[in-house]
Amino acid sequence: MRRRKGFVLASAALLAVSLGVLAEAVDTRALQATVEALRARPAGLAVALAAYAAAFVVRAGLWRRVLPGLSFGQALAALHVSLAGNHLLPLRLGEALRVTSVVRRTAIGLPAATASTLTLRAADVLVVAAIAAFAGPVALSTRAGGWLWLVVAAAALVAVAGLVWLRRLSAEGRLTVRLPAAGILAGSLAAWGLESVVVWQASRWAGLDLSAGEAVLVTAVTIAAQIVALAPGGVGTYEAAATAALVALGAPAAPALAAAVTAHAIKTGYALAAGAVAVAVPDPSLLGQLRLAPPPPSPPSGAASPVAAPDGPIVLFLPAHNEEASVAGVVSRVPRLVRGRTVRCLVIDDGSTDRTAEVAAAAGAEVVSLGRNHGLGAAVRRGLAEAVARGAAVAAFCDADGEYAPEELERLVVPILAGRADYVVGSRFSGDIRRMLPHRRLGNRVLTAALRYAARLRLTDGQSGYRALSAAAATNAEVIHDFNYAQVLTLDLLGKGYRYAEVPIGYGFRTSGRSFVRLGRYLRAVVPAVHRELNAA
Repeated sequence: MRRRKGFVLASAALLAVSLGVLAEAVDTRALQATVEALRARPAGLAVALAAYAAAFVVRAGLWRRVLPGLSFGQALAALHVSLAGNHLLPLRLGEALRVTSVVRRTAIGLPAATASTLTLRAADVLVVAAIAAFAGPVALSTRAGGWLWLVVAAAALVAVAGLVWLRRLSAEGRLTVRLPAAGILAGSLAAWGLESVVVWQASRWAGLDLSAGEAVLVTAVTIAAQIVALAPGGVGTYEAAATAALVALGAPAAPALAAAVTAHAIKTGYALAAGAVAVAVPDPSLLGQLRLAPPPPSPPSGAASPVAAPDGPIVLFLPAHNEEASVAGVVSRVPRLVRGRTVRCLVIDDGSTDRTAEVAAAAGAEVVSLGRNHGLGAAVRRGLAEAVARGAAVAAFCDADGEYAPEELERLVVPILAGRADYVVGSRFSGDIRRMLPHRRLGNRVLTAALRYAARLRLTDGQSGYRALSAAAATNAEVIHDFNYAQVLTLDLLGKGYRYAEVPIGYGFRTSGRSFVRLGRYLRAVVPAVHRELNAA
């Protein structure tokens, strides 16, 4: 953790220093004139962005040809994730994200992804270094010195090594290489030509008369210089290299720097926007599955079967932690019969330090103690197990704090007893909310919208504390963390094919006790658990 914080701080410091140097060096009047020209001719921005995007389309096509098993969409996404990474991380560390994206999101293995990436990236470097070395004027070659030839030699070596590695993998039957080295170089040259449109257009806004060939040369110099860039995005290095190249071509220094800053800003904006999209699109995202798979056309065998215990009771359990003031009132209101079935009331005492267990037992509930406080998720998990052990036809639960009415139990169990559903949630937002604090109402709405997206289901209350499960659903339900159950239980049962239903219920905010929900702690516990649930095997 300390290393990560130190790395972030060092990156931020490098970026701040680079931006500070730029701010001191740039001629504000020249930059303002360039920006005004951009505003006056916005079509040029669209052309520059389209050409820049087309460059990555070409590169994705090249990669797709080298690795036939790689889809075009995932190739394009990996390129943009890497591009964004290079604009956020120092030392060009975003390059590793290209391989990471492919390996995590496709069936392509690490050797093939790495070999193809090295080959294509080396070809990129080889092309830009060759352009800078052979196409540049004498002034540029003199300033660059012999390091360009060193870059050319190193890139050529890596490219050859990558091709040898790829052909070895092909000989082993692990992939097919369809594109010869000449094709890779030609495609890379075309991509850099498209990317140079950004520099050409920025130079025009700055009042510089730059030819297409000169724009390609300046682009090549900036990319070659960024091989040793320290700051995120090559900030400072890009501007220095582009300005030097433009000045060597005869441009005045002030508009040259303004053109360089503008071109780099356009590329950075594109990189961050496209990279953010590429993290999530196409599916699967780089972050893993963010949504359940589309439901099967019919439930799995046994999921929608009739109630496993046709003569079994309805078990209503109340998870409780320090609810001495309210639990007796809730227990006393639990109906004794629902649709001719006996209702058994359990209180799952989650390590209360007050008289919750004693008061609940005196009110007529059967108390199951967890000994110490484990969390609401653990209490629900135990409650479901206890209901199954008692042969329940339906296992239902609600909070012991009085926010939910046990008299409404019939509403939740009827869809299950009638064979229409396996998992029923009482929706407060479809029923009668007598009182809910504004910030909790907003939080419930936001979290429900997120769950609706992840579950691919039009549900209205993702956090309701009143639910019922069929015998089969209760038997197979999994609550994967102790803190809470709401989202992960729904995703678990939907993922297993159980039928979902909602019924309207009443709701009134607690009048005693204290809710365990605190936004920061809640999100820290729930978000990773939801991600884990969505990506479970």
